[in-house]
Amino acid sequence: MEYKNSIWAEKIIKIQHKDGSWGYFHSLSNPTKEQPMTTEQALRRLKILGYSINDKPIQKAVNYLNNCLIKKMEIPDRQEKVHNWKIFTELMLSTWIKIFTVENKKANEIANNWSNIINGSFENGIYDNLKYITLYEKILGLRPKGGRLIDFINFYPVSLMTNILDKKIEPLFFKYVLNHNYGIYYLWDKILIKTPEVFNSKYTNRYLNAIELLAEYNCIECKKQLDFIKKWLNQNMIDKNKWDLGKEAKDGINFPLSDSWRKEKDRINDCSYRIIKLLEKLK
Repeated sequence: MEYKNSIWAEKIIKIQHKDGSWGYFHSLSNPTKEQPMTTEQALRRLKILGYSINDKPIQKAVNYLNNCLIKKMEIPDRQEKVHNWKIFTELMLSTWIKIFTVENKKANEIANNWSNIINGSFENGIYDNLKYITLYEKILGLRPKGGRLIDFINFYPVSLMTNILDKKIEPLFFKYVLNHNYGIYYLWDKILIKTPEVFNSKYTNRYLNAIELLAEYNCIECKKQLDFIKKWLNQNMIDKNKWDLGKEAKDGINFPLSDSWRKEKDRINDCSYRIIKLLEKLK
């Protein structure tokens, strides 16, 4: 099934700026017709629709992200005060570059810094918060402003460190993420080992965002930790290789994939396409 030529992709590509961005990168408090989404939202949507580094809009965007990462340009977002802005922007930019390509020296450098922090924090078999604080300050080179650190259980570090952690540490980190009481920040805010109570809902749509991220980890022990997801998905199949998350799942990012959901079969096809792709990664 092909969604790259959908009306959704056409609309996003049409409003891409000449510099490769879509305006604001991370935060957009007042969407307008001219600025309906952030660069981050556009990239996430295009990736879901099947776009990769082989496509010109993504190449332009990644070039823009790289220019911001190496300080040739700056993202136009208002600086947030909760964390050190330099560390946070480098984290965000590197994450999205590495989602599309591993051929970026600066992004890889930042990913390795974070993996070294996590490797050290779990080296004794369990998470050591004191070591995290110590290594955070040492490796990133900056003392967290006011004692605030970036929590590594959020979308950016979890994505950035995909398949680069020490092989002994990776399943420990993975288990810690799965059992974290507040899920993965920006994606899901509850413990991940507990699946949503109602399958055909907007909550399952959000929950799957976090599971799809974890499914990118390739270690065998990590895949085994997600066996419960395969069982849960198979239990909620409505027909052979068919699933339905319901109308509420339409969020403008993950869905729709088809040009319209006026027909139930198109919604079911979209939902099934997404879940089949996930199950293939969980093998």
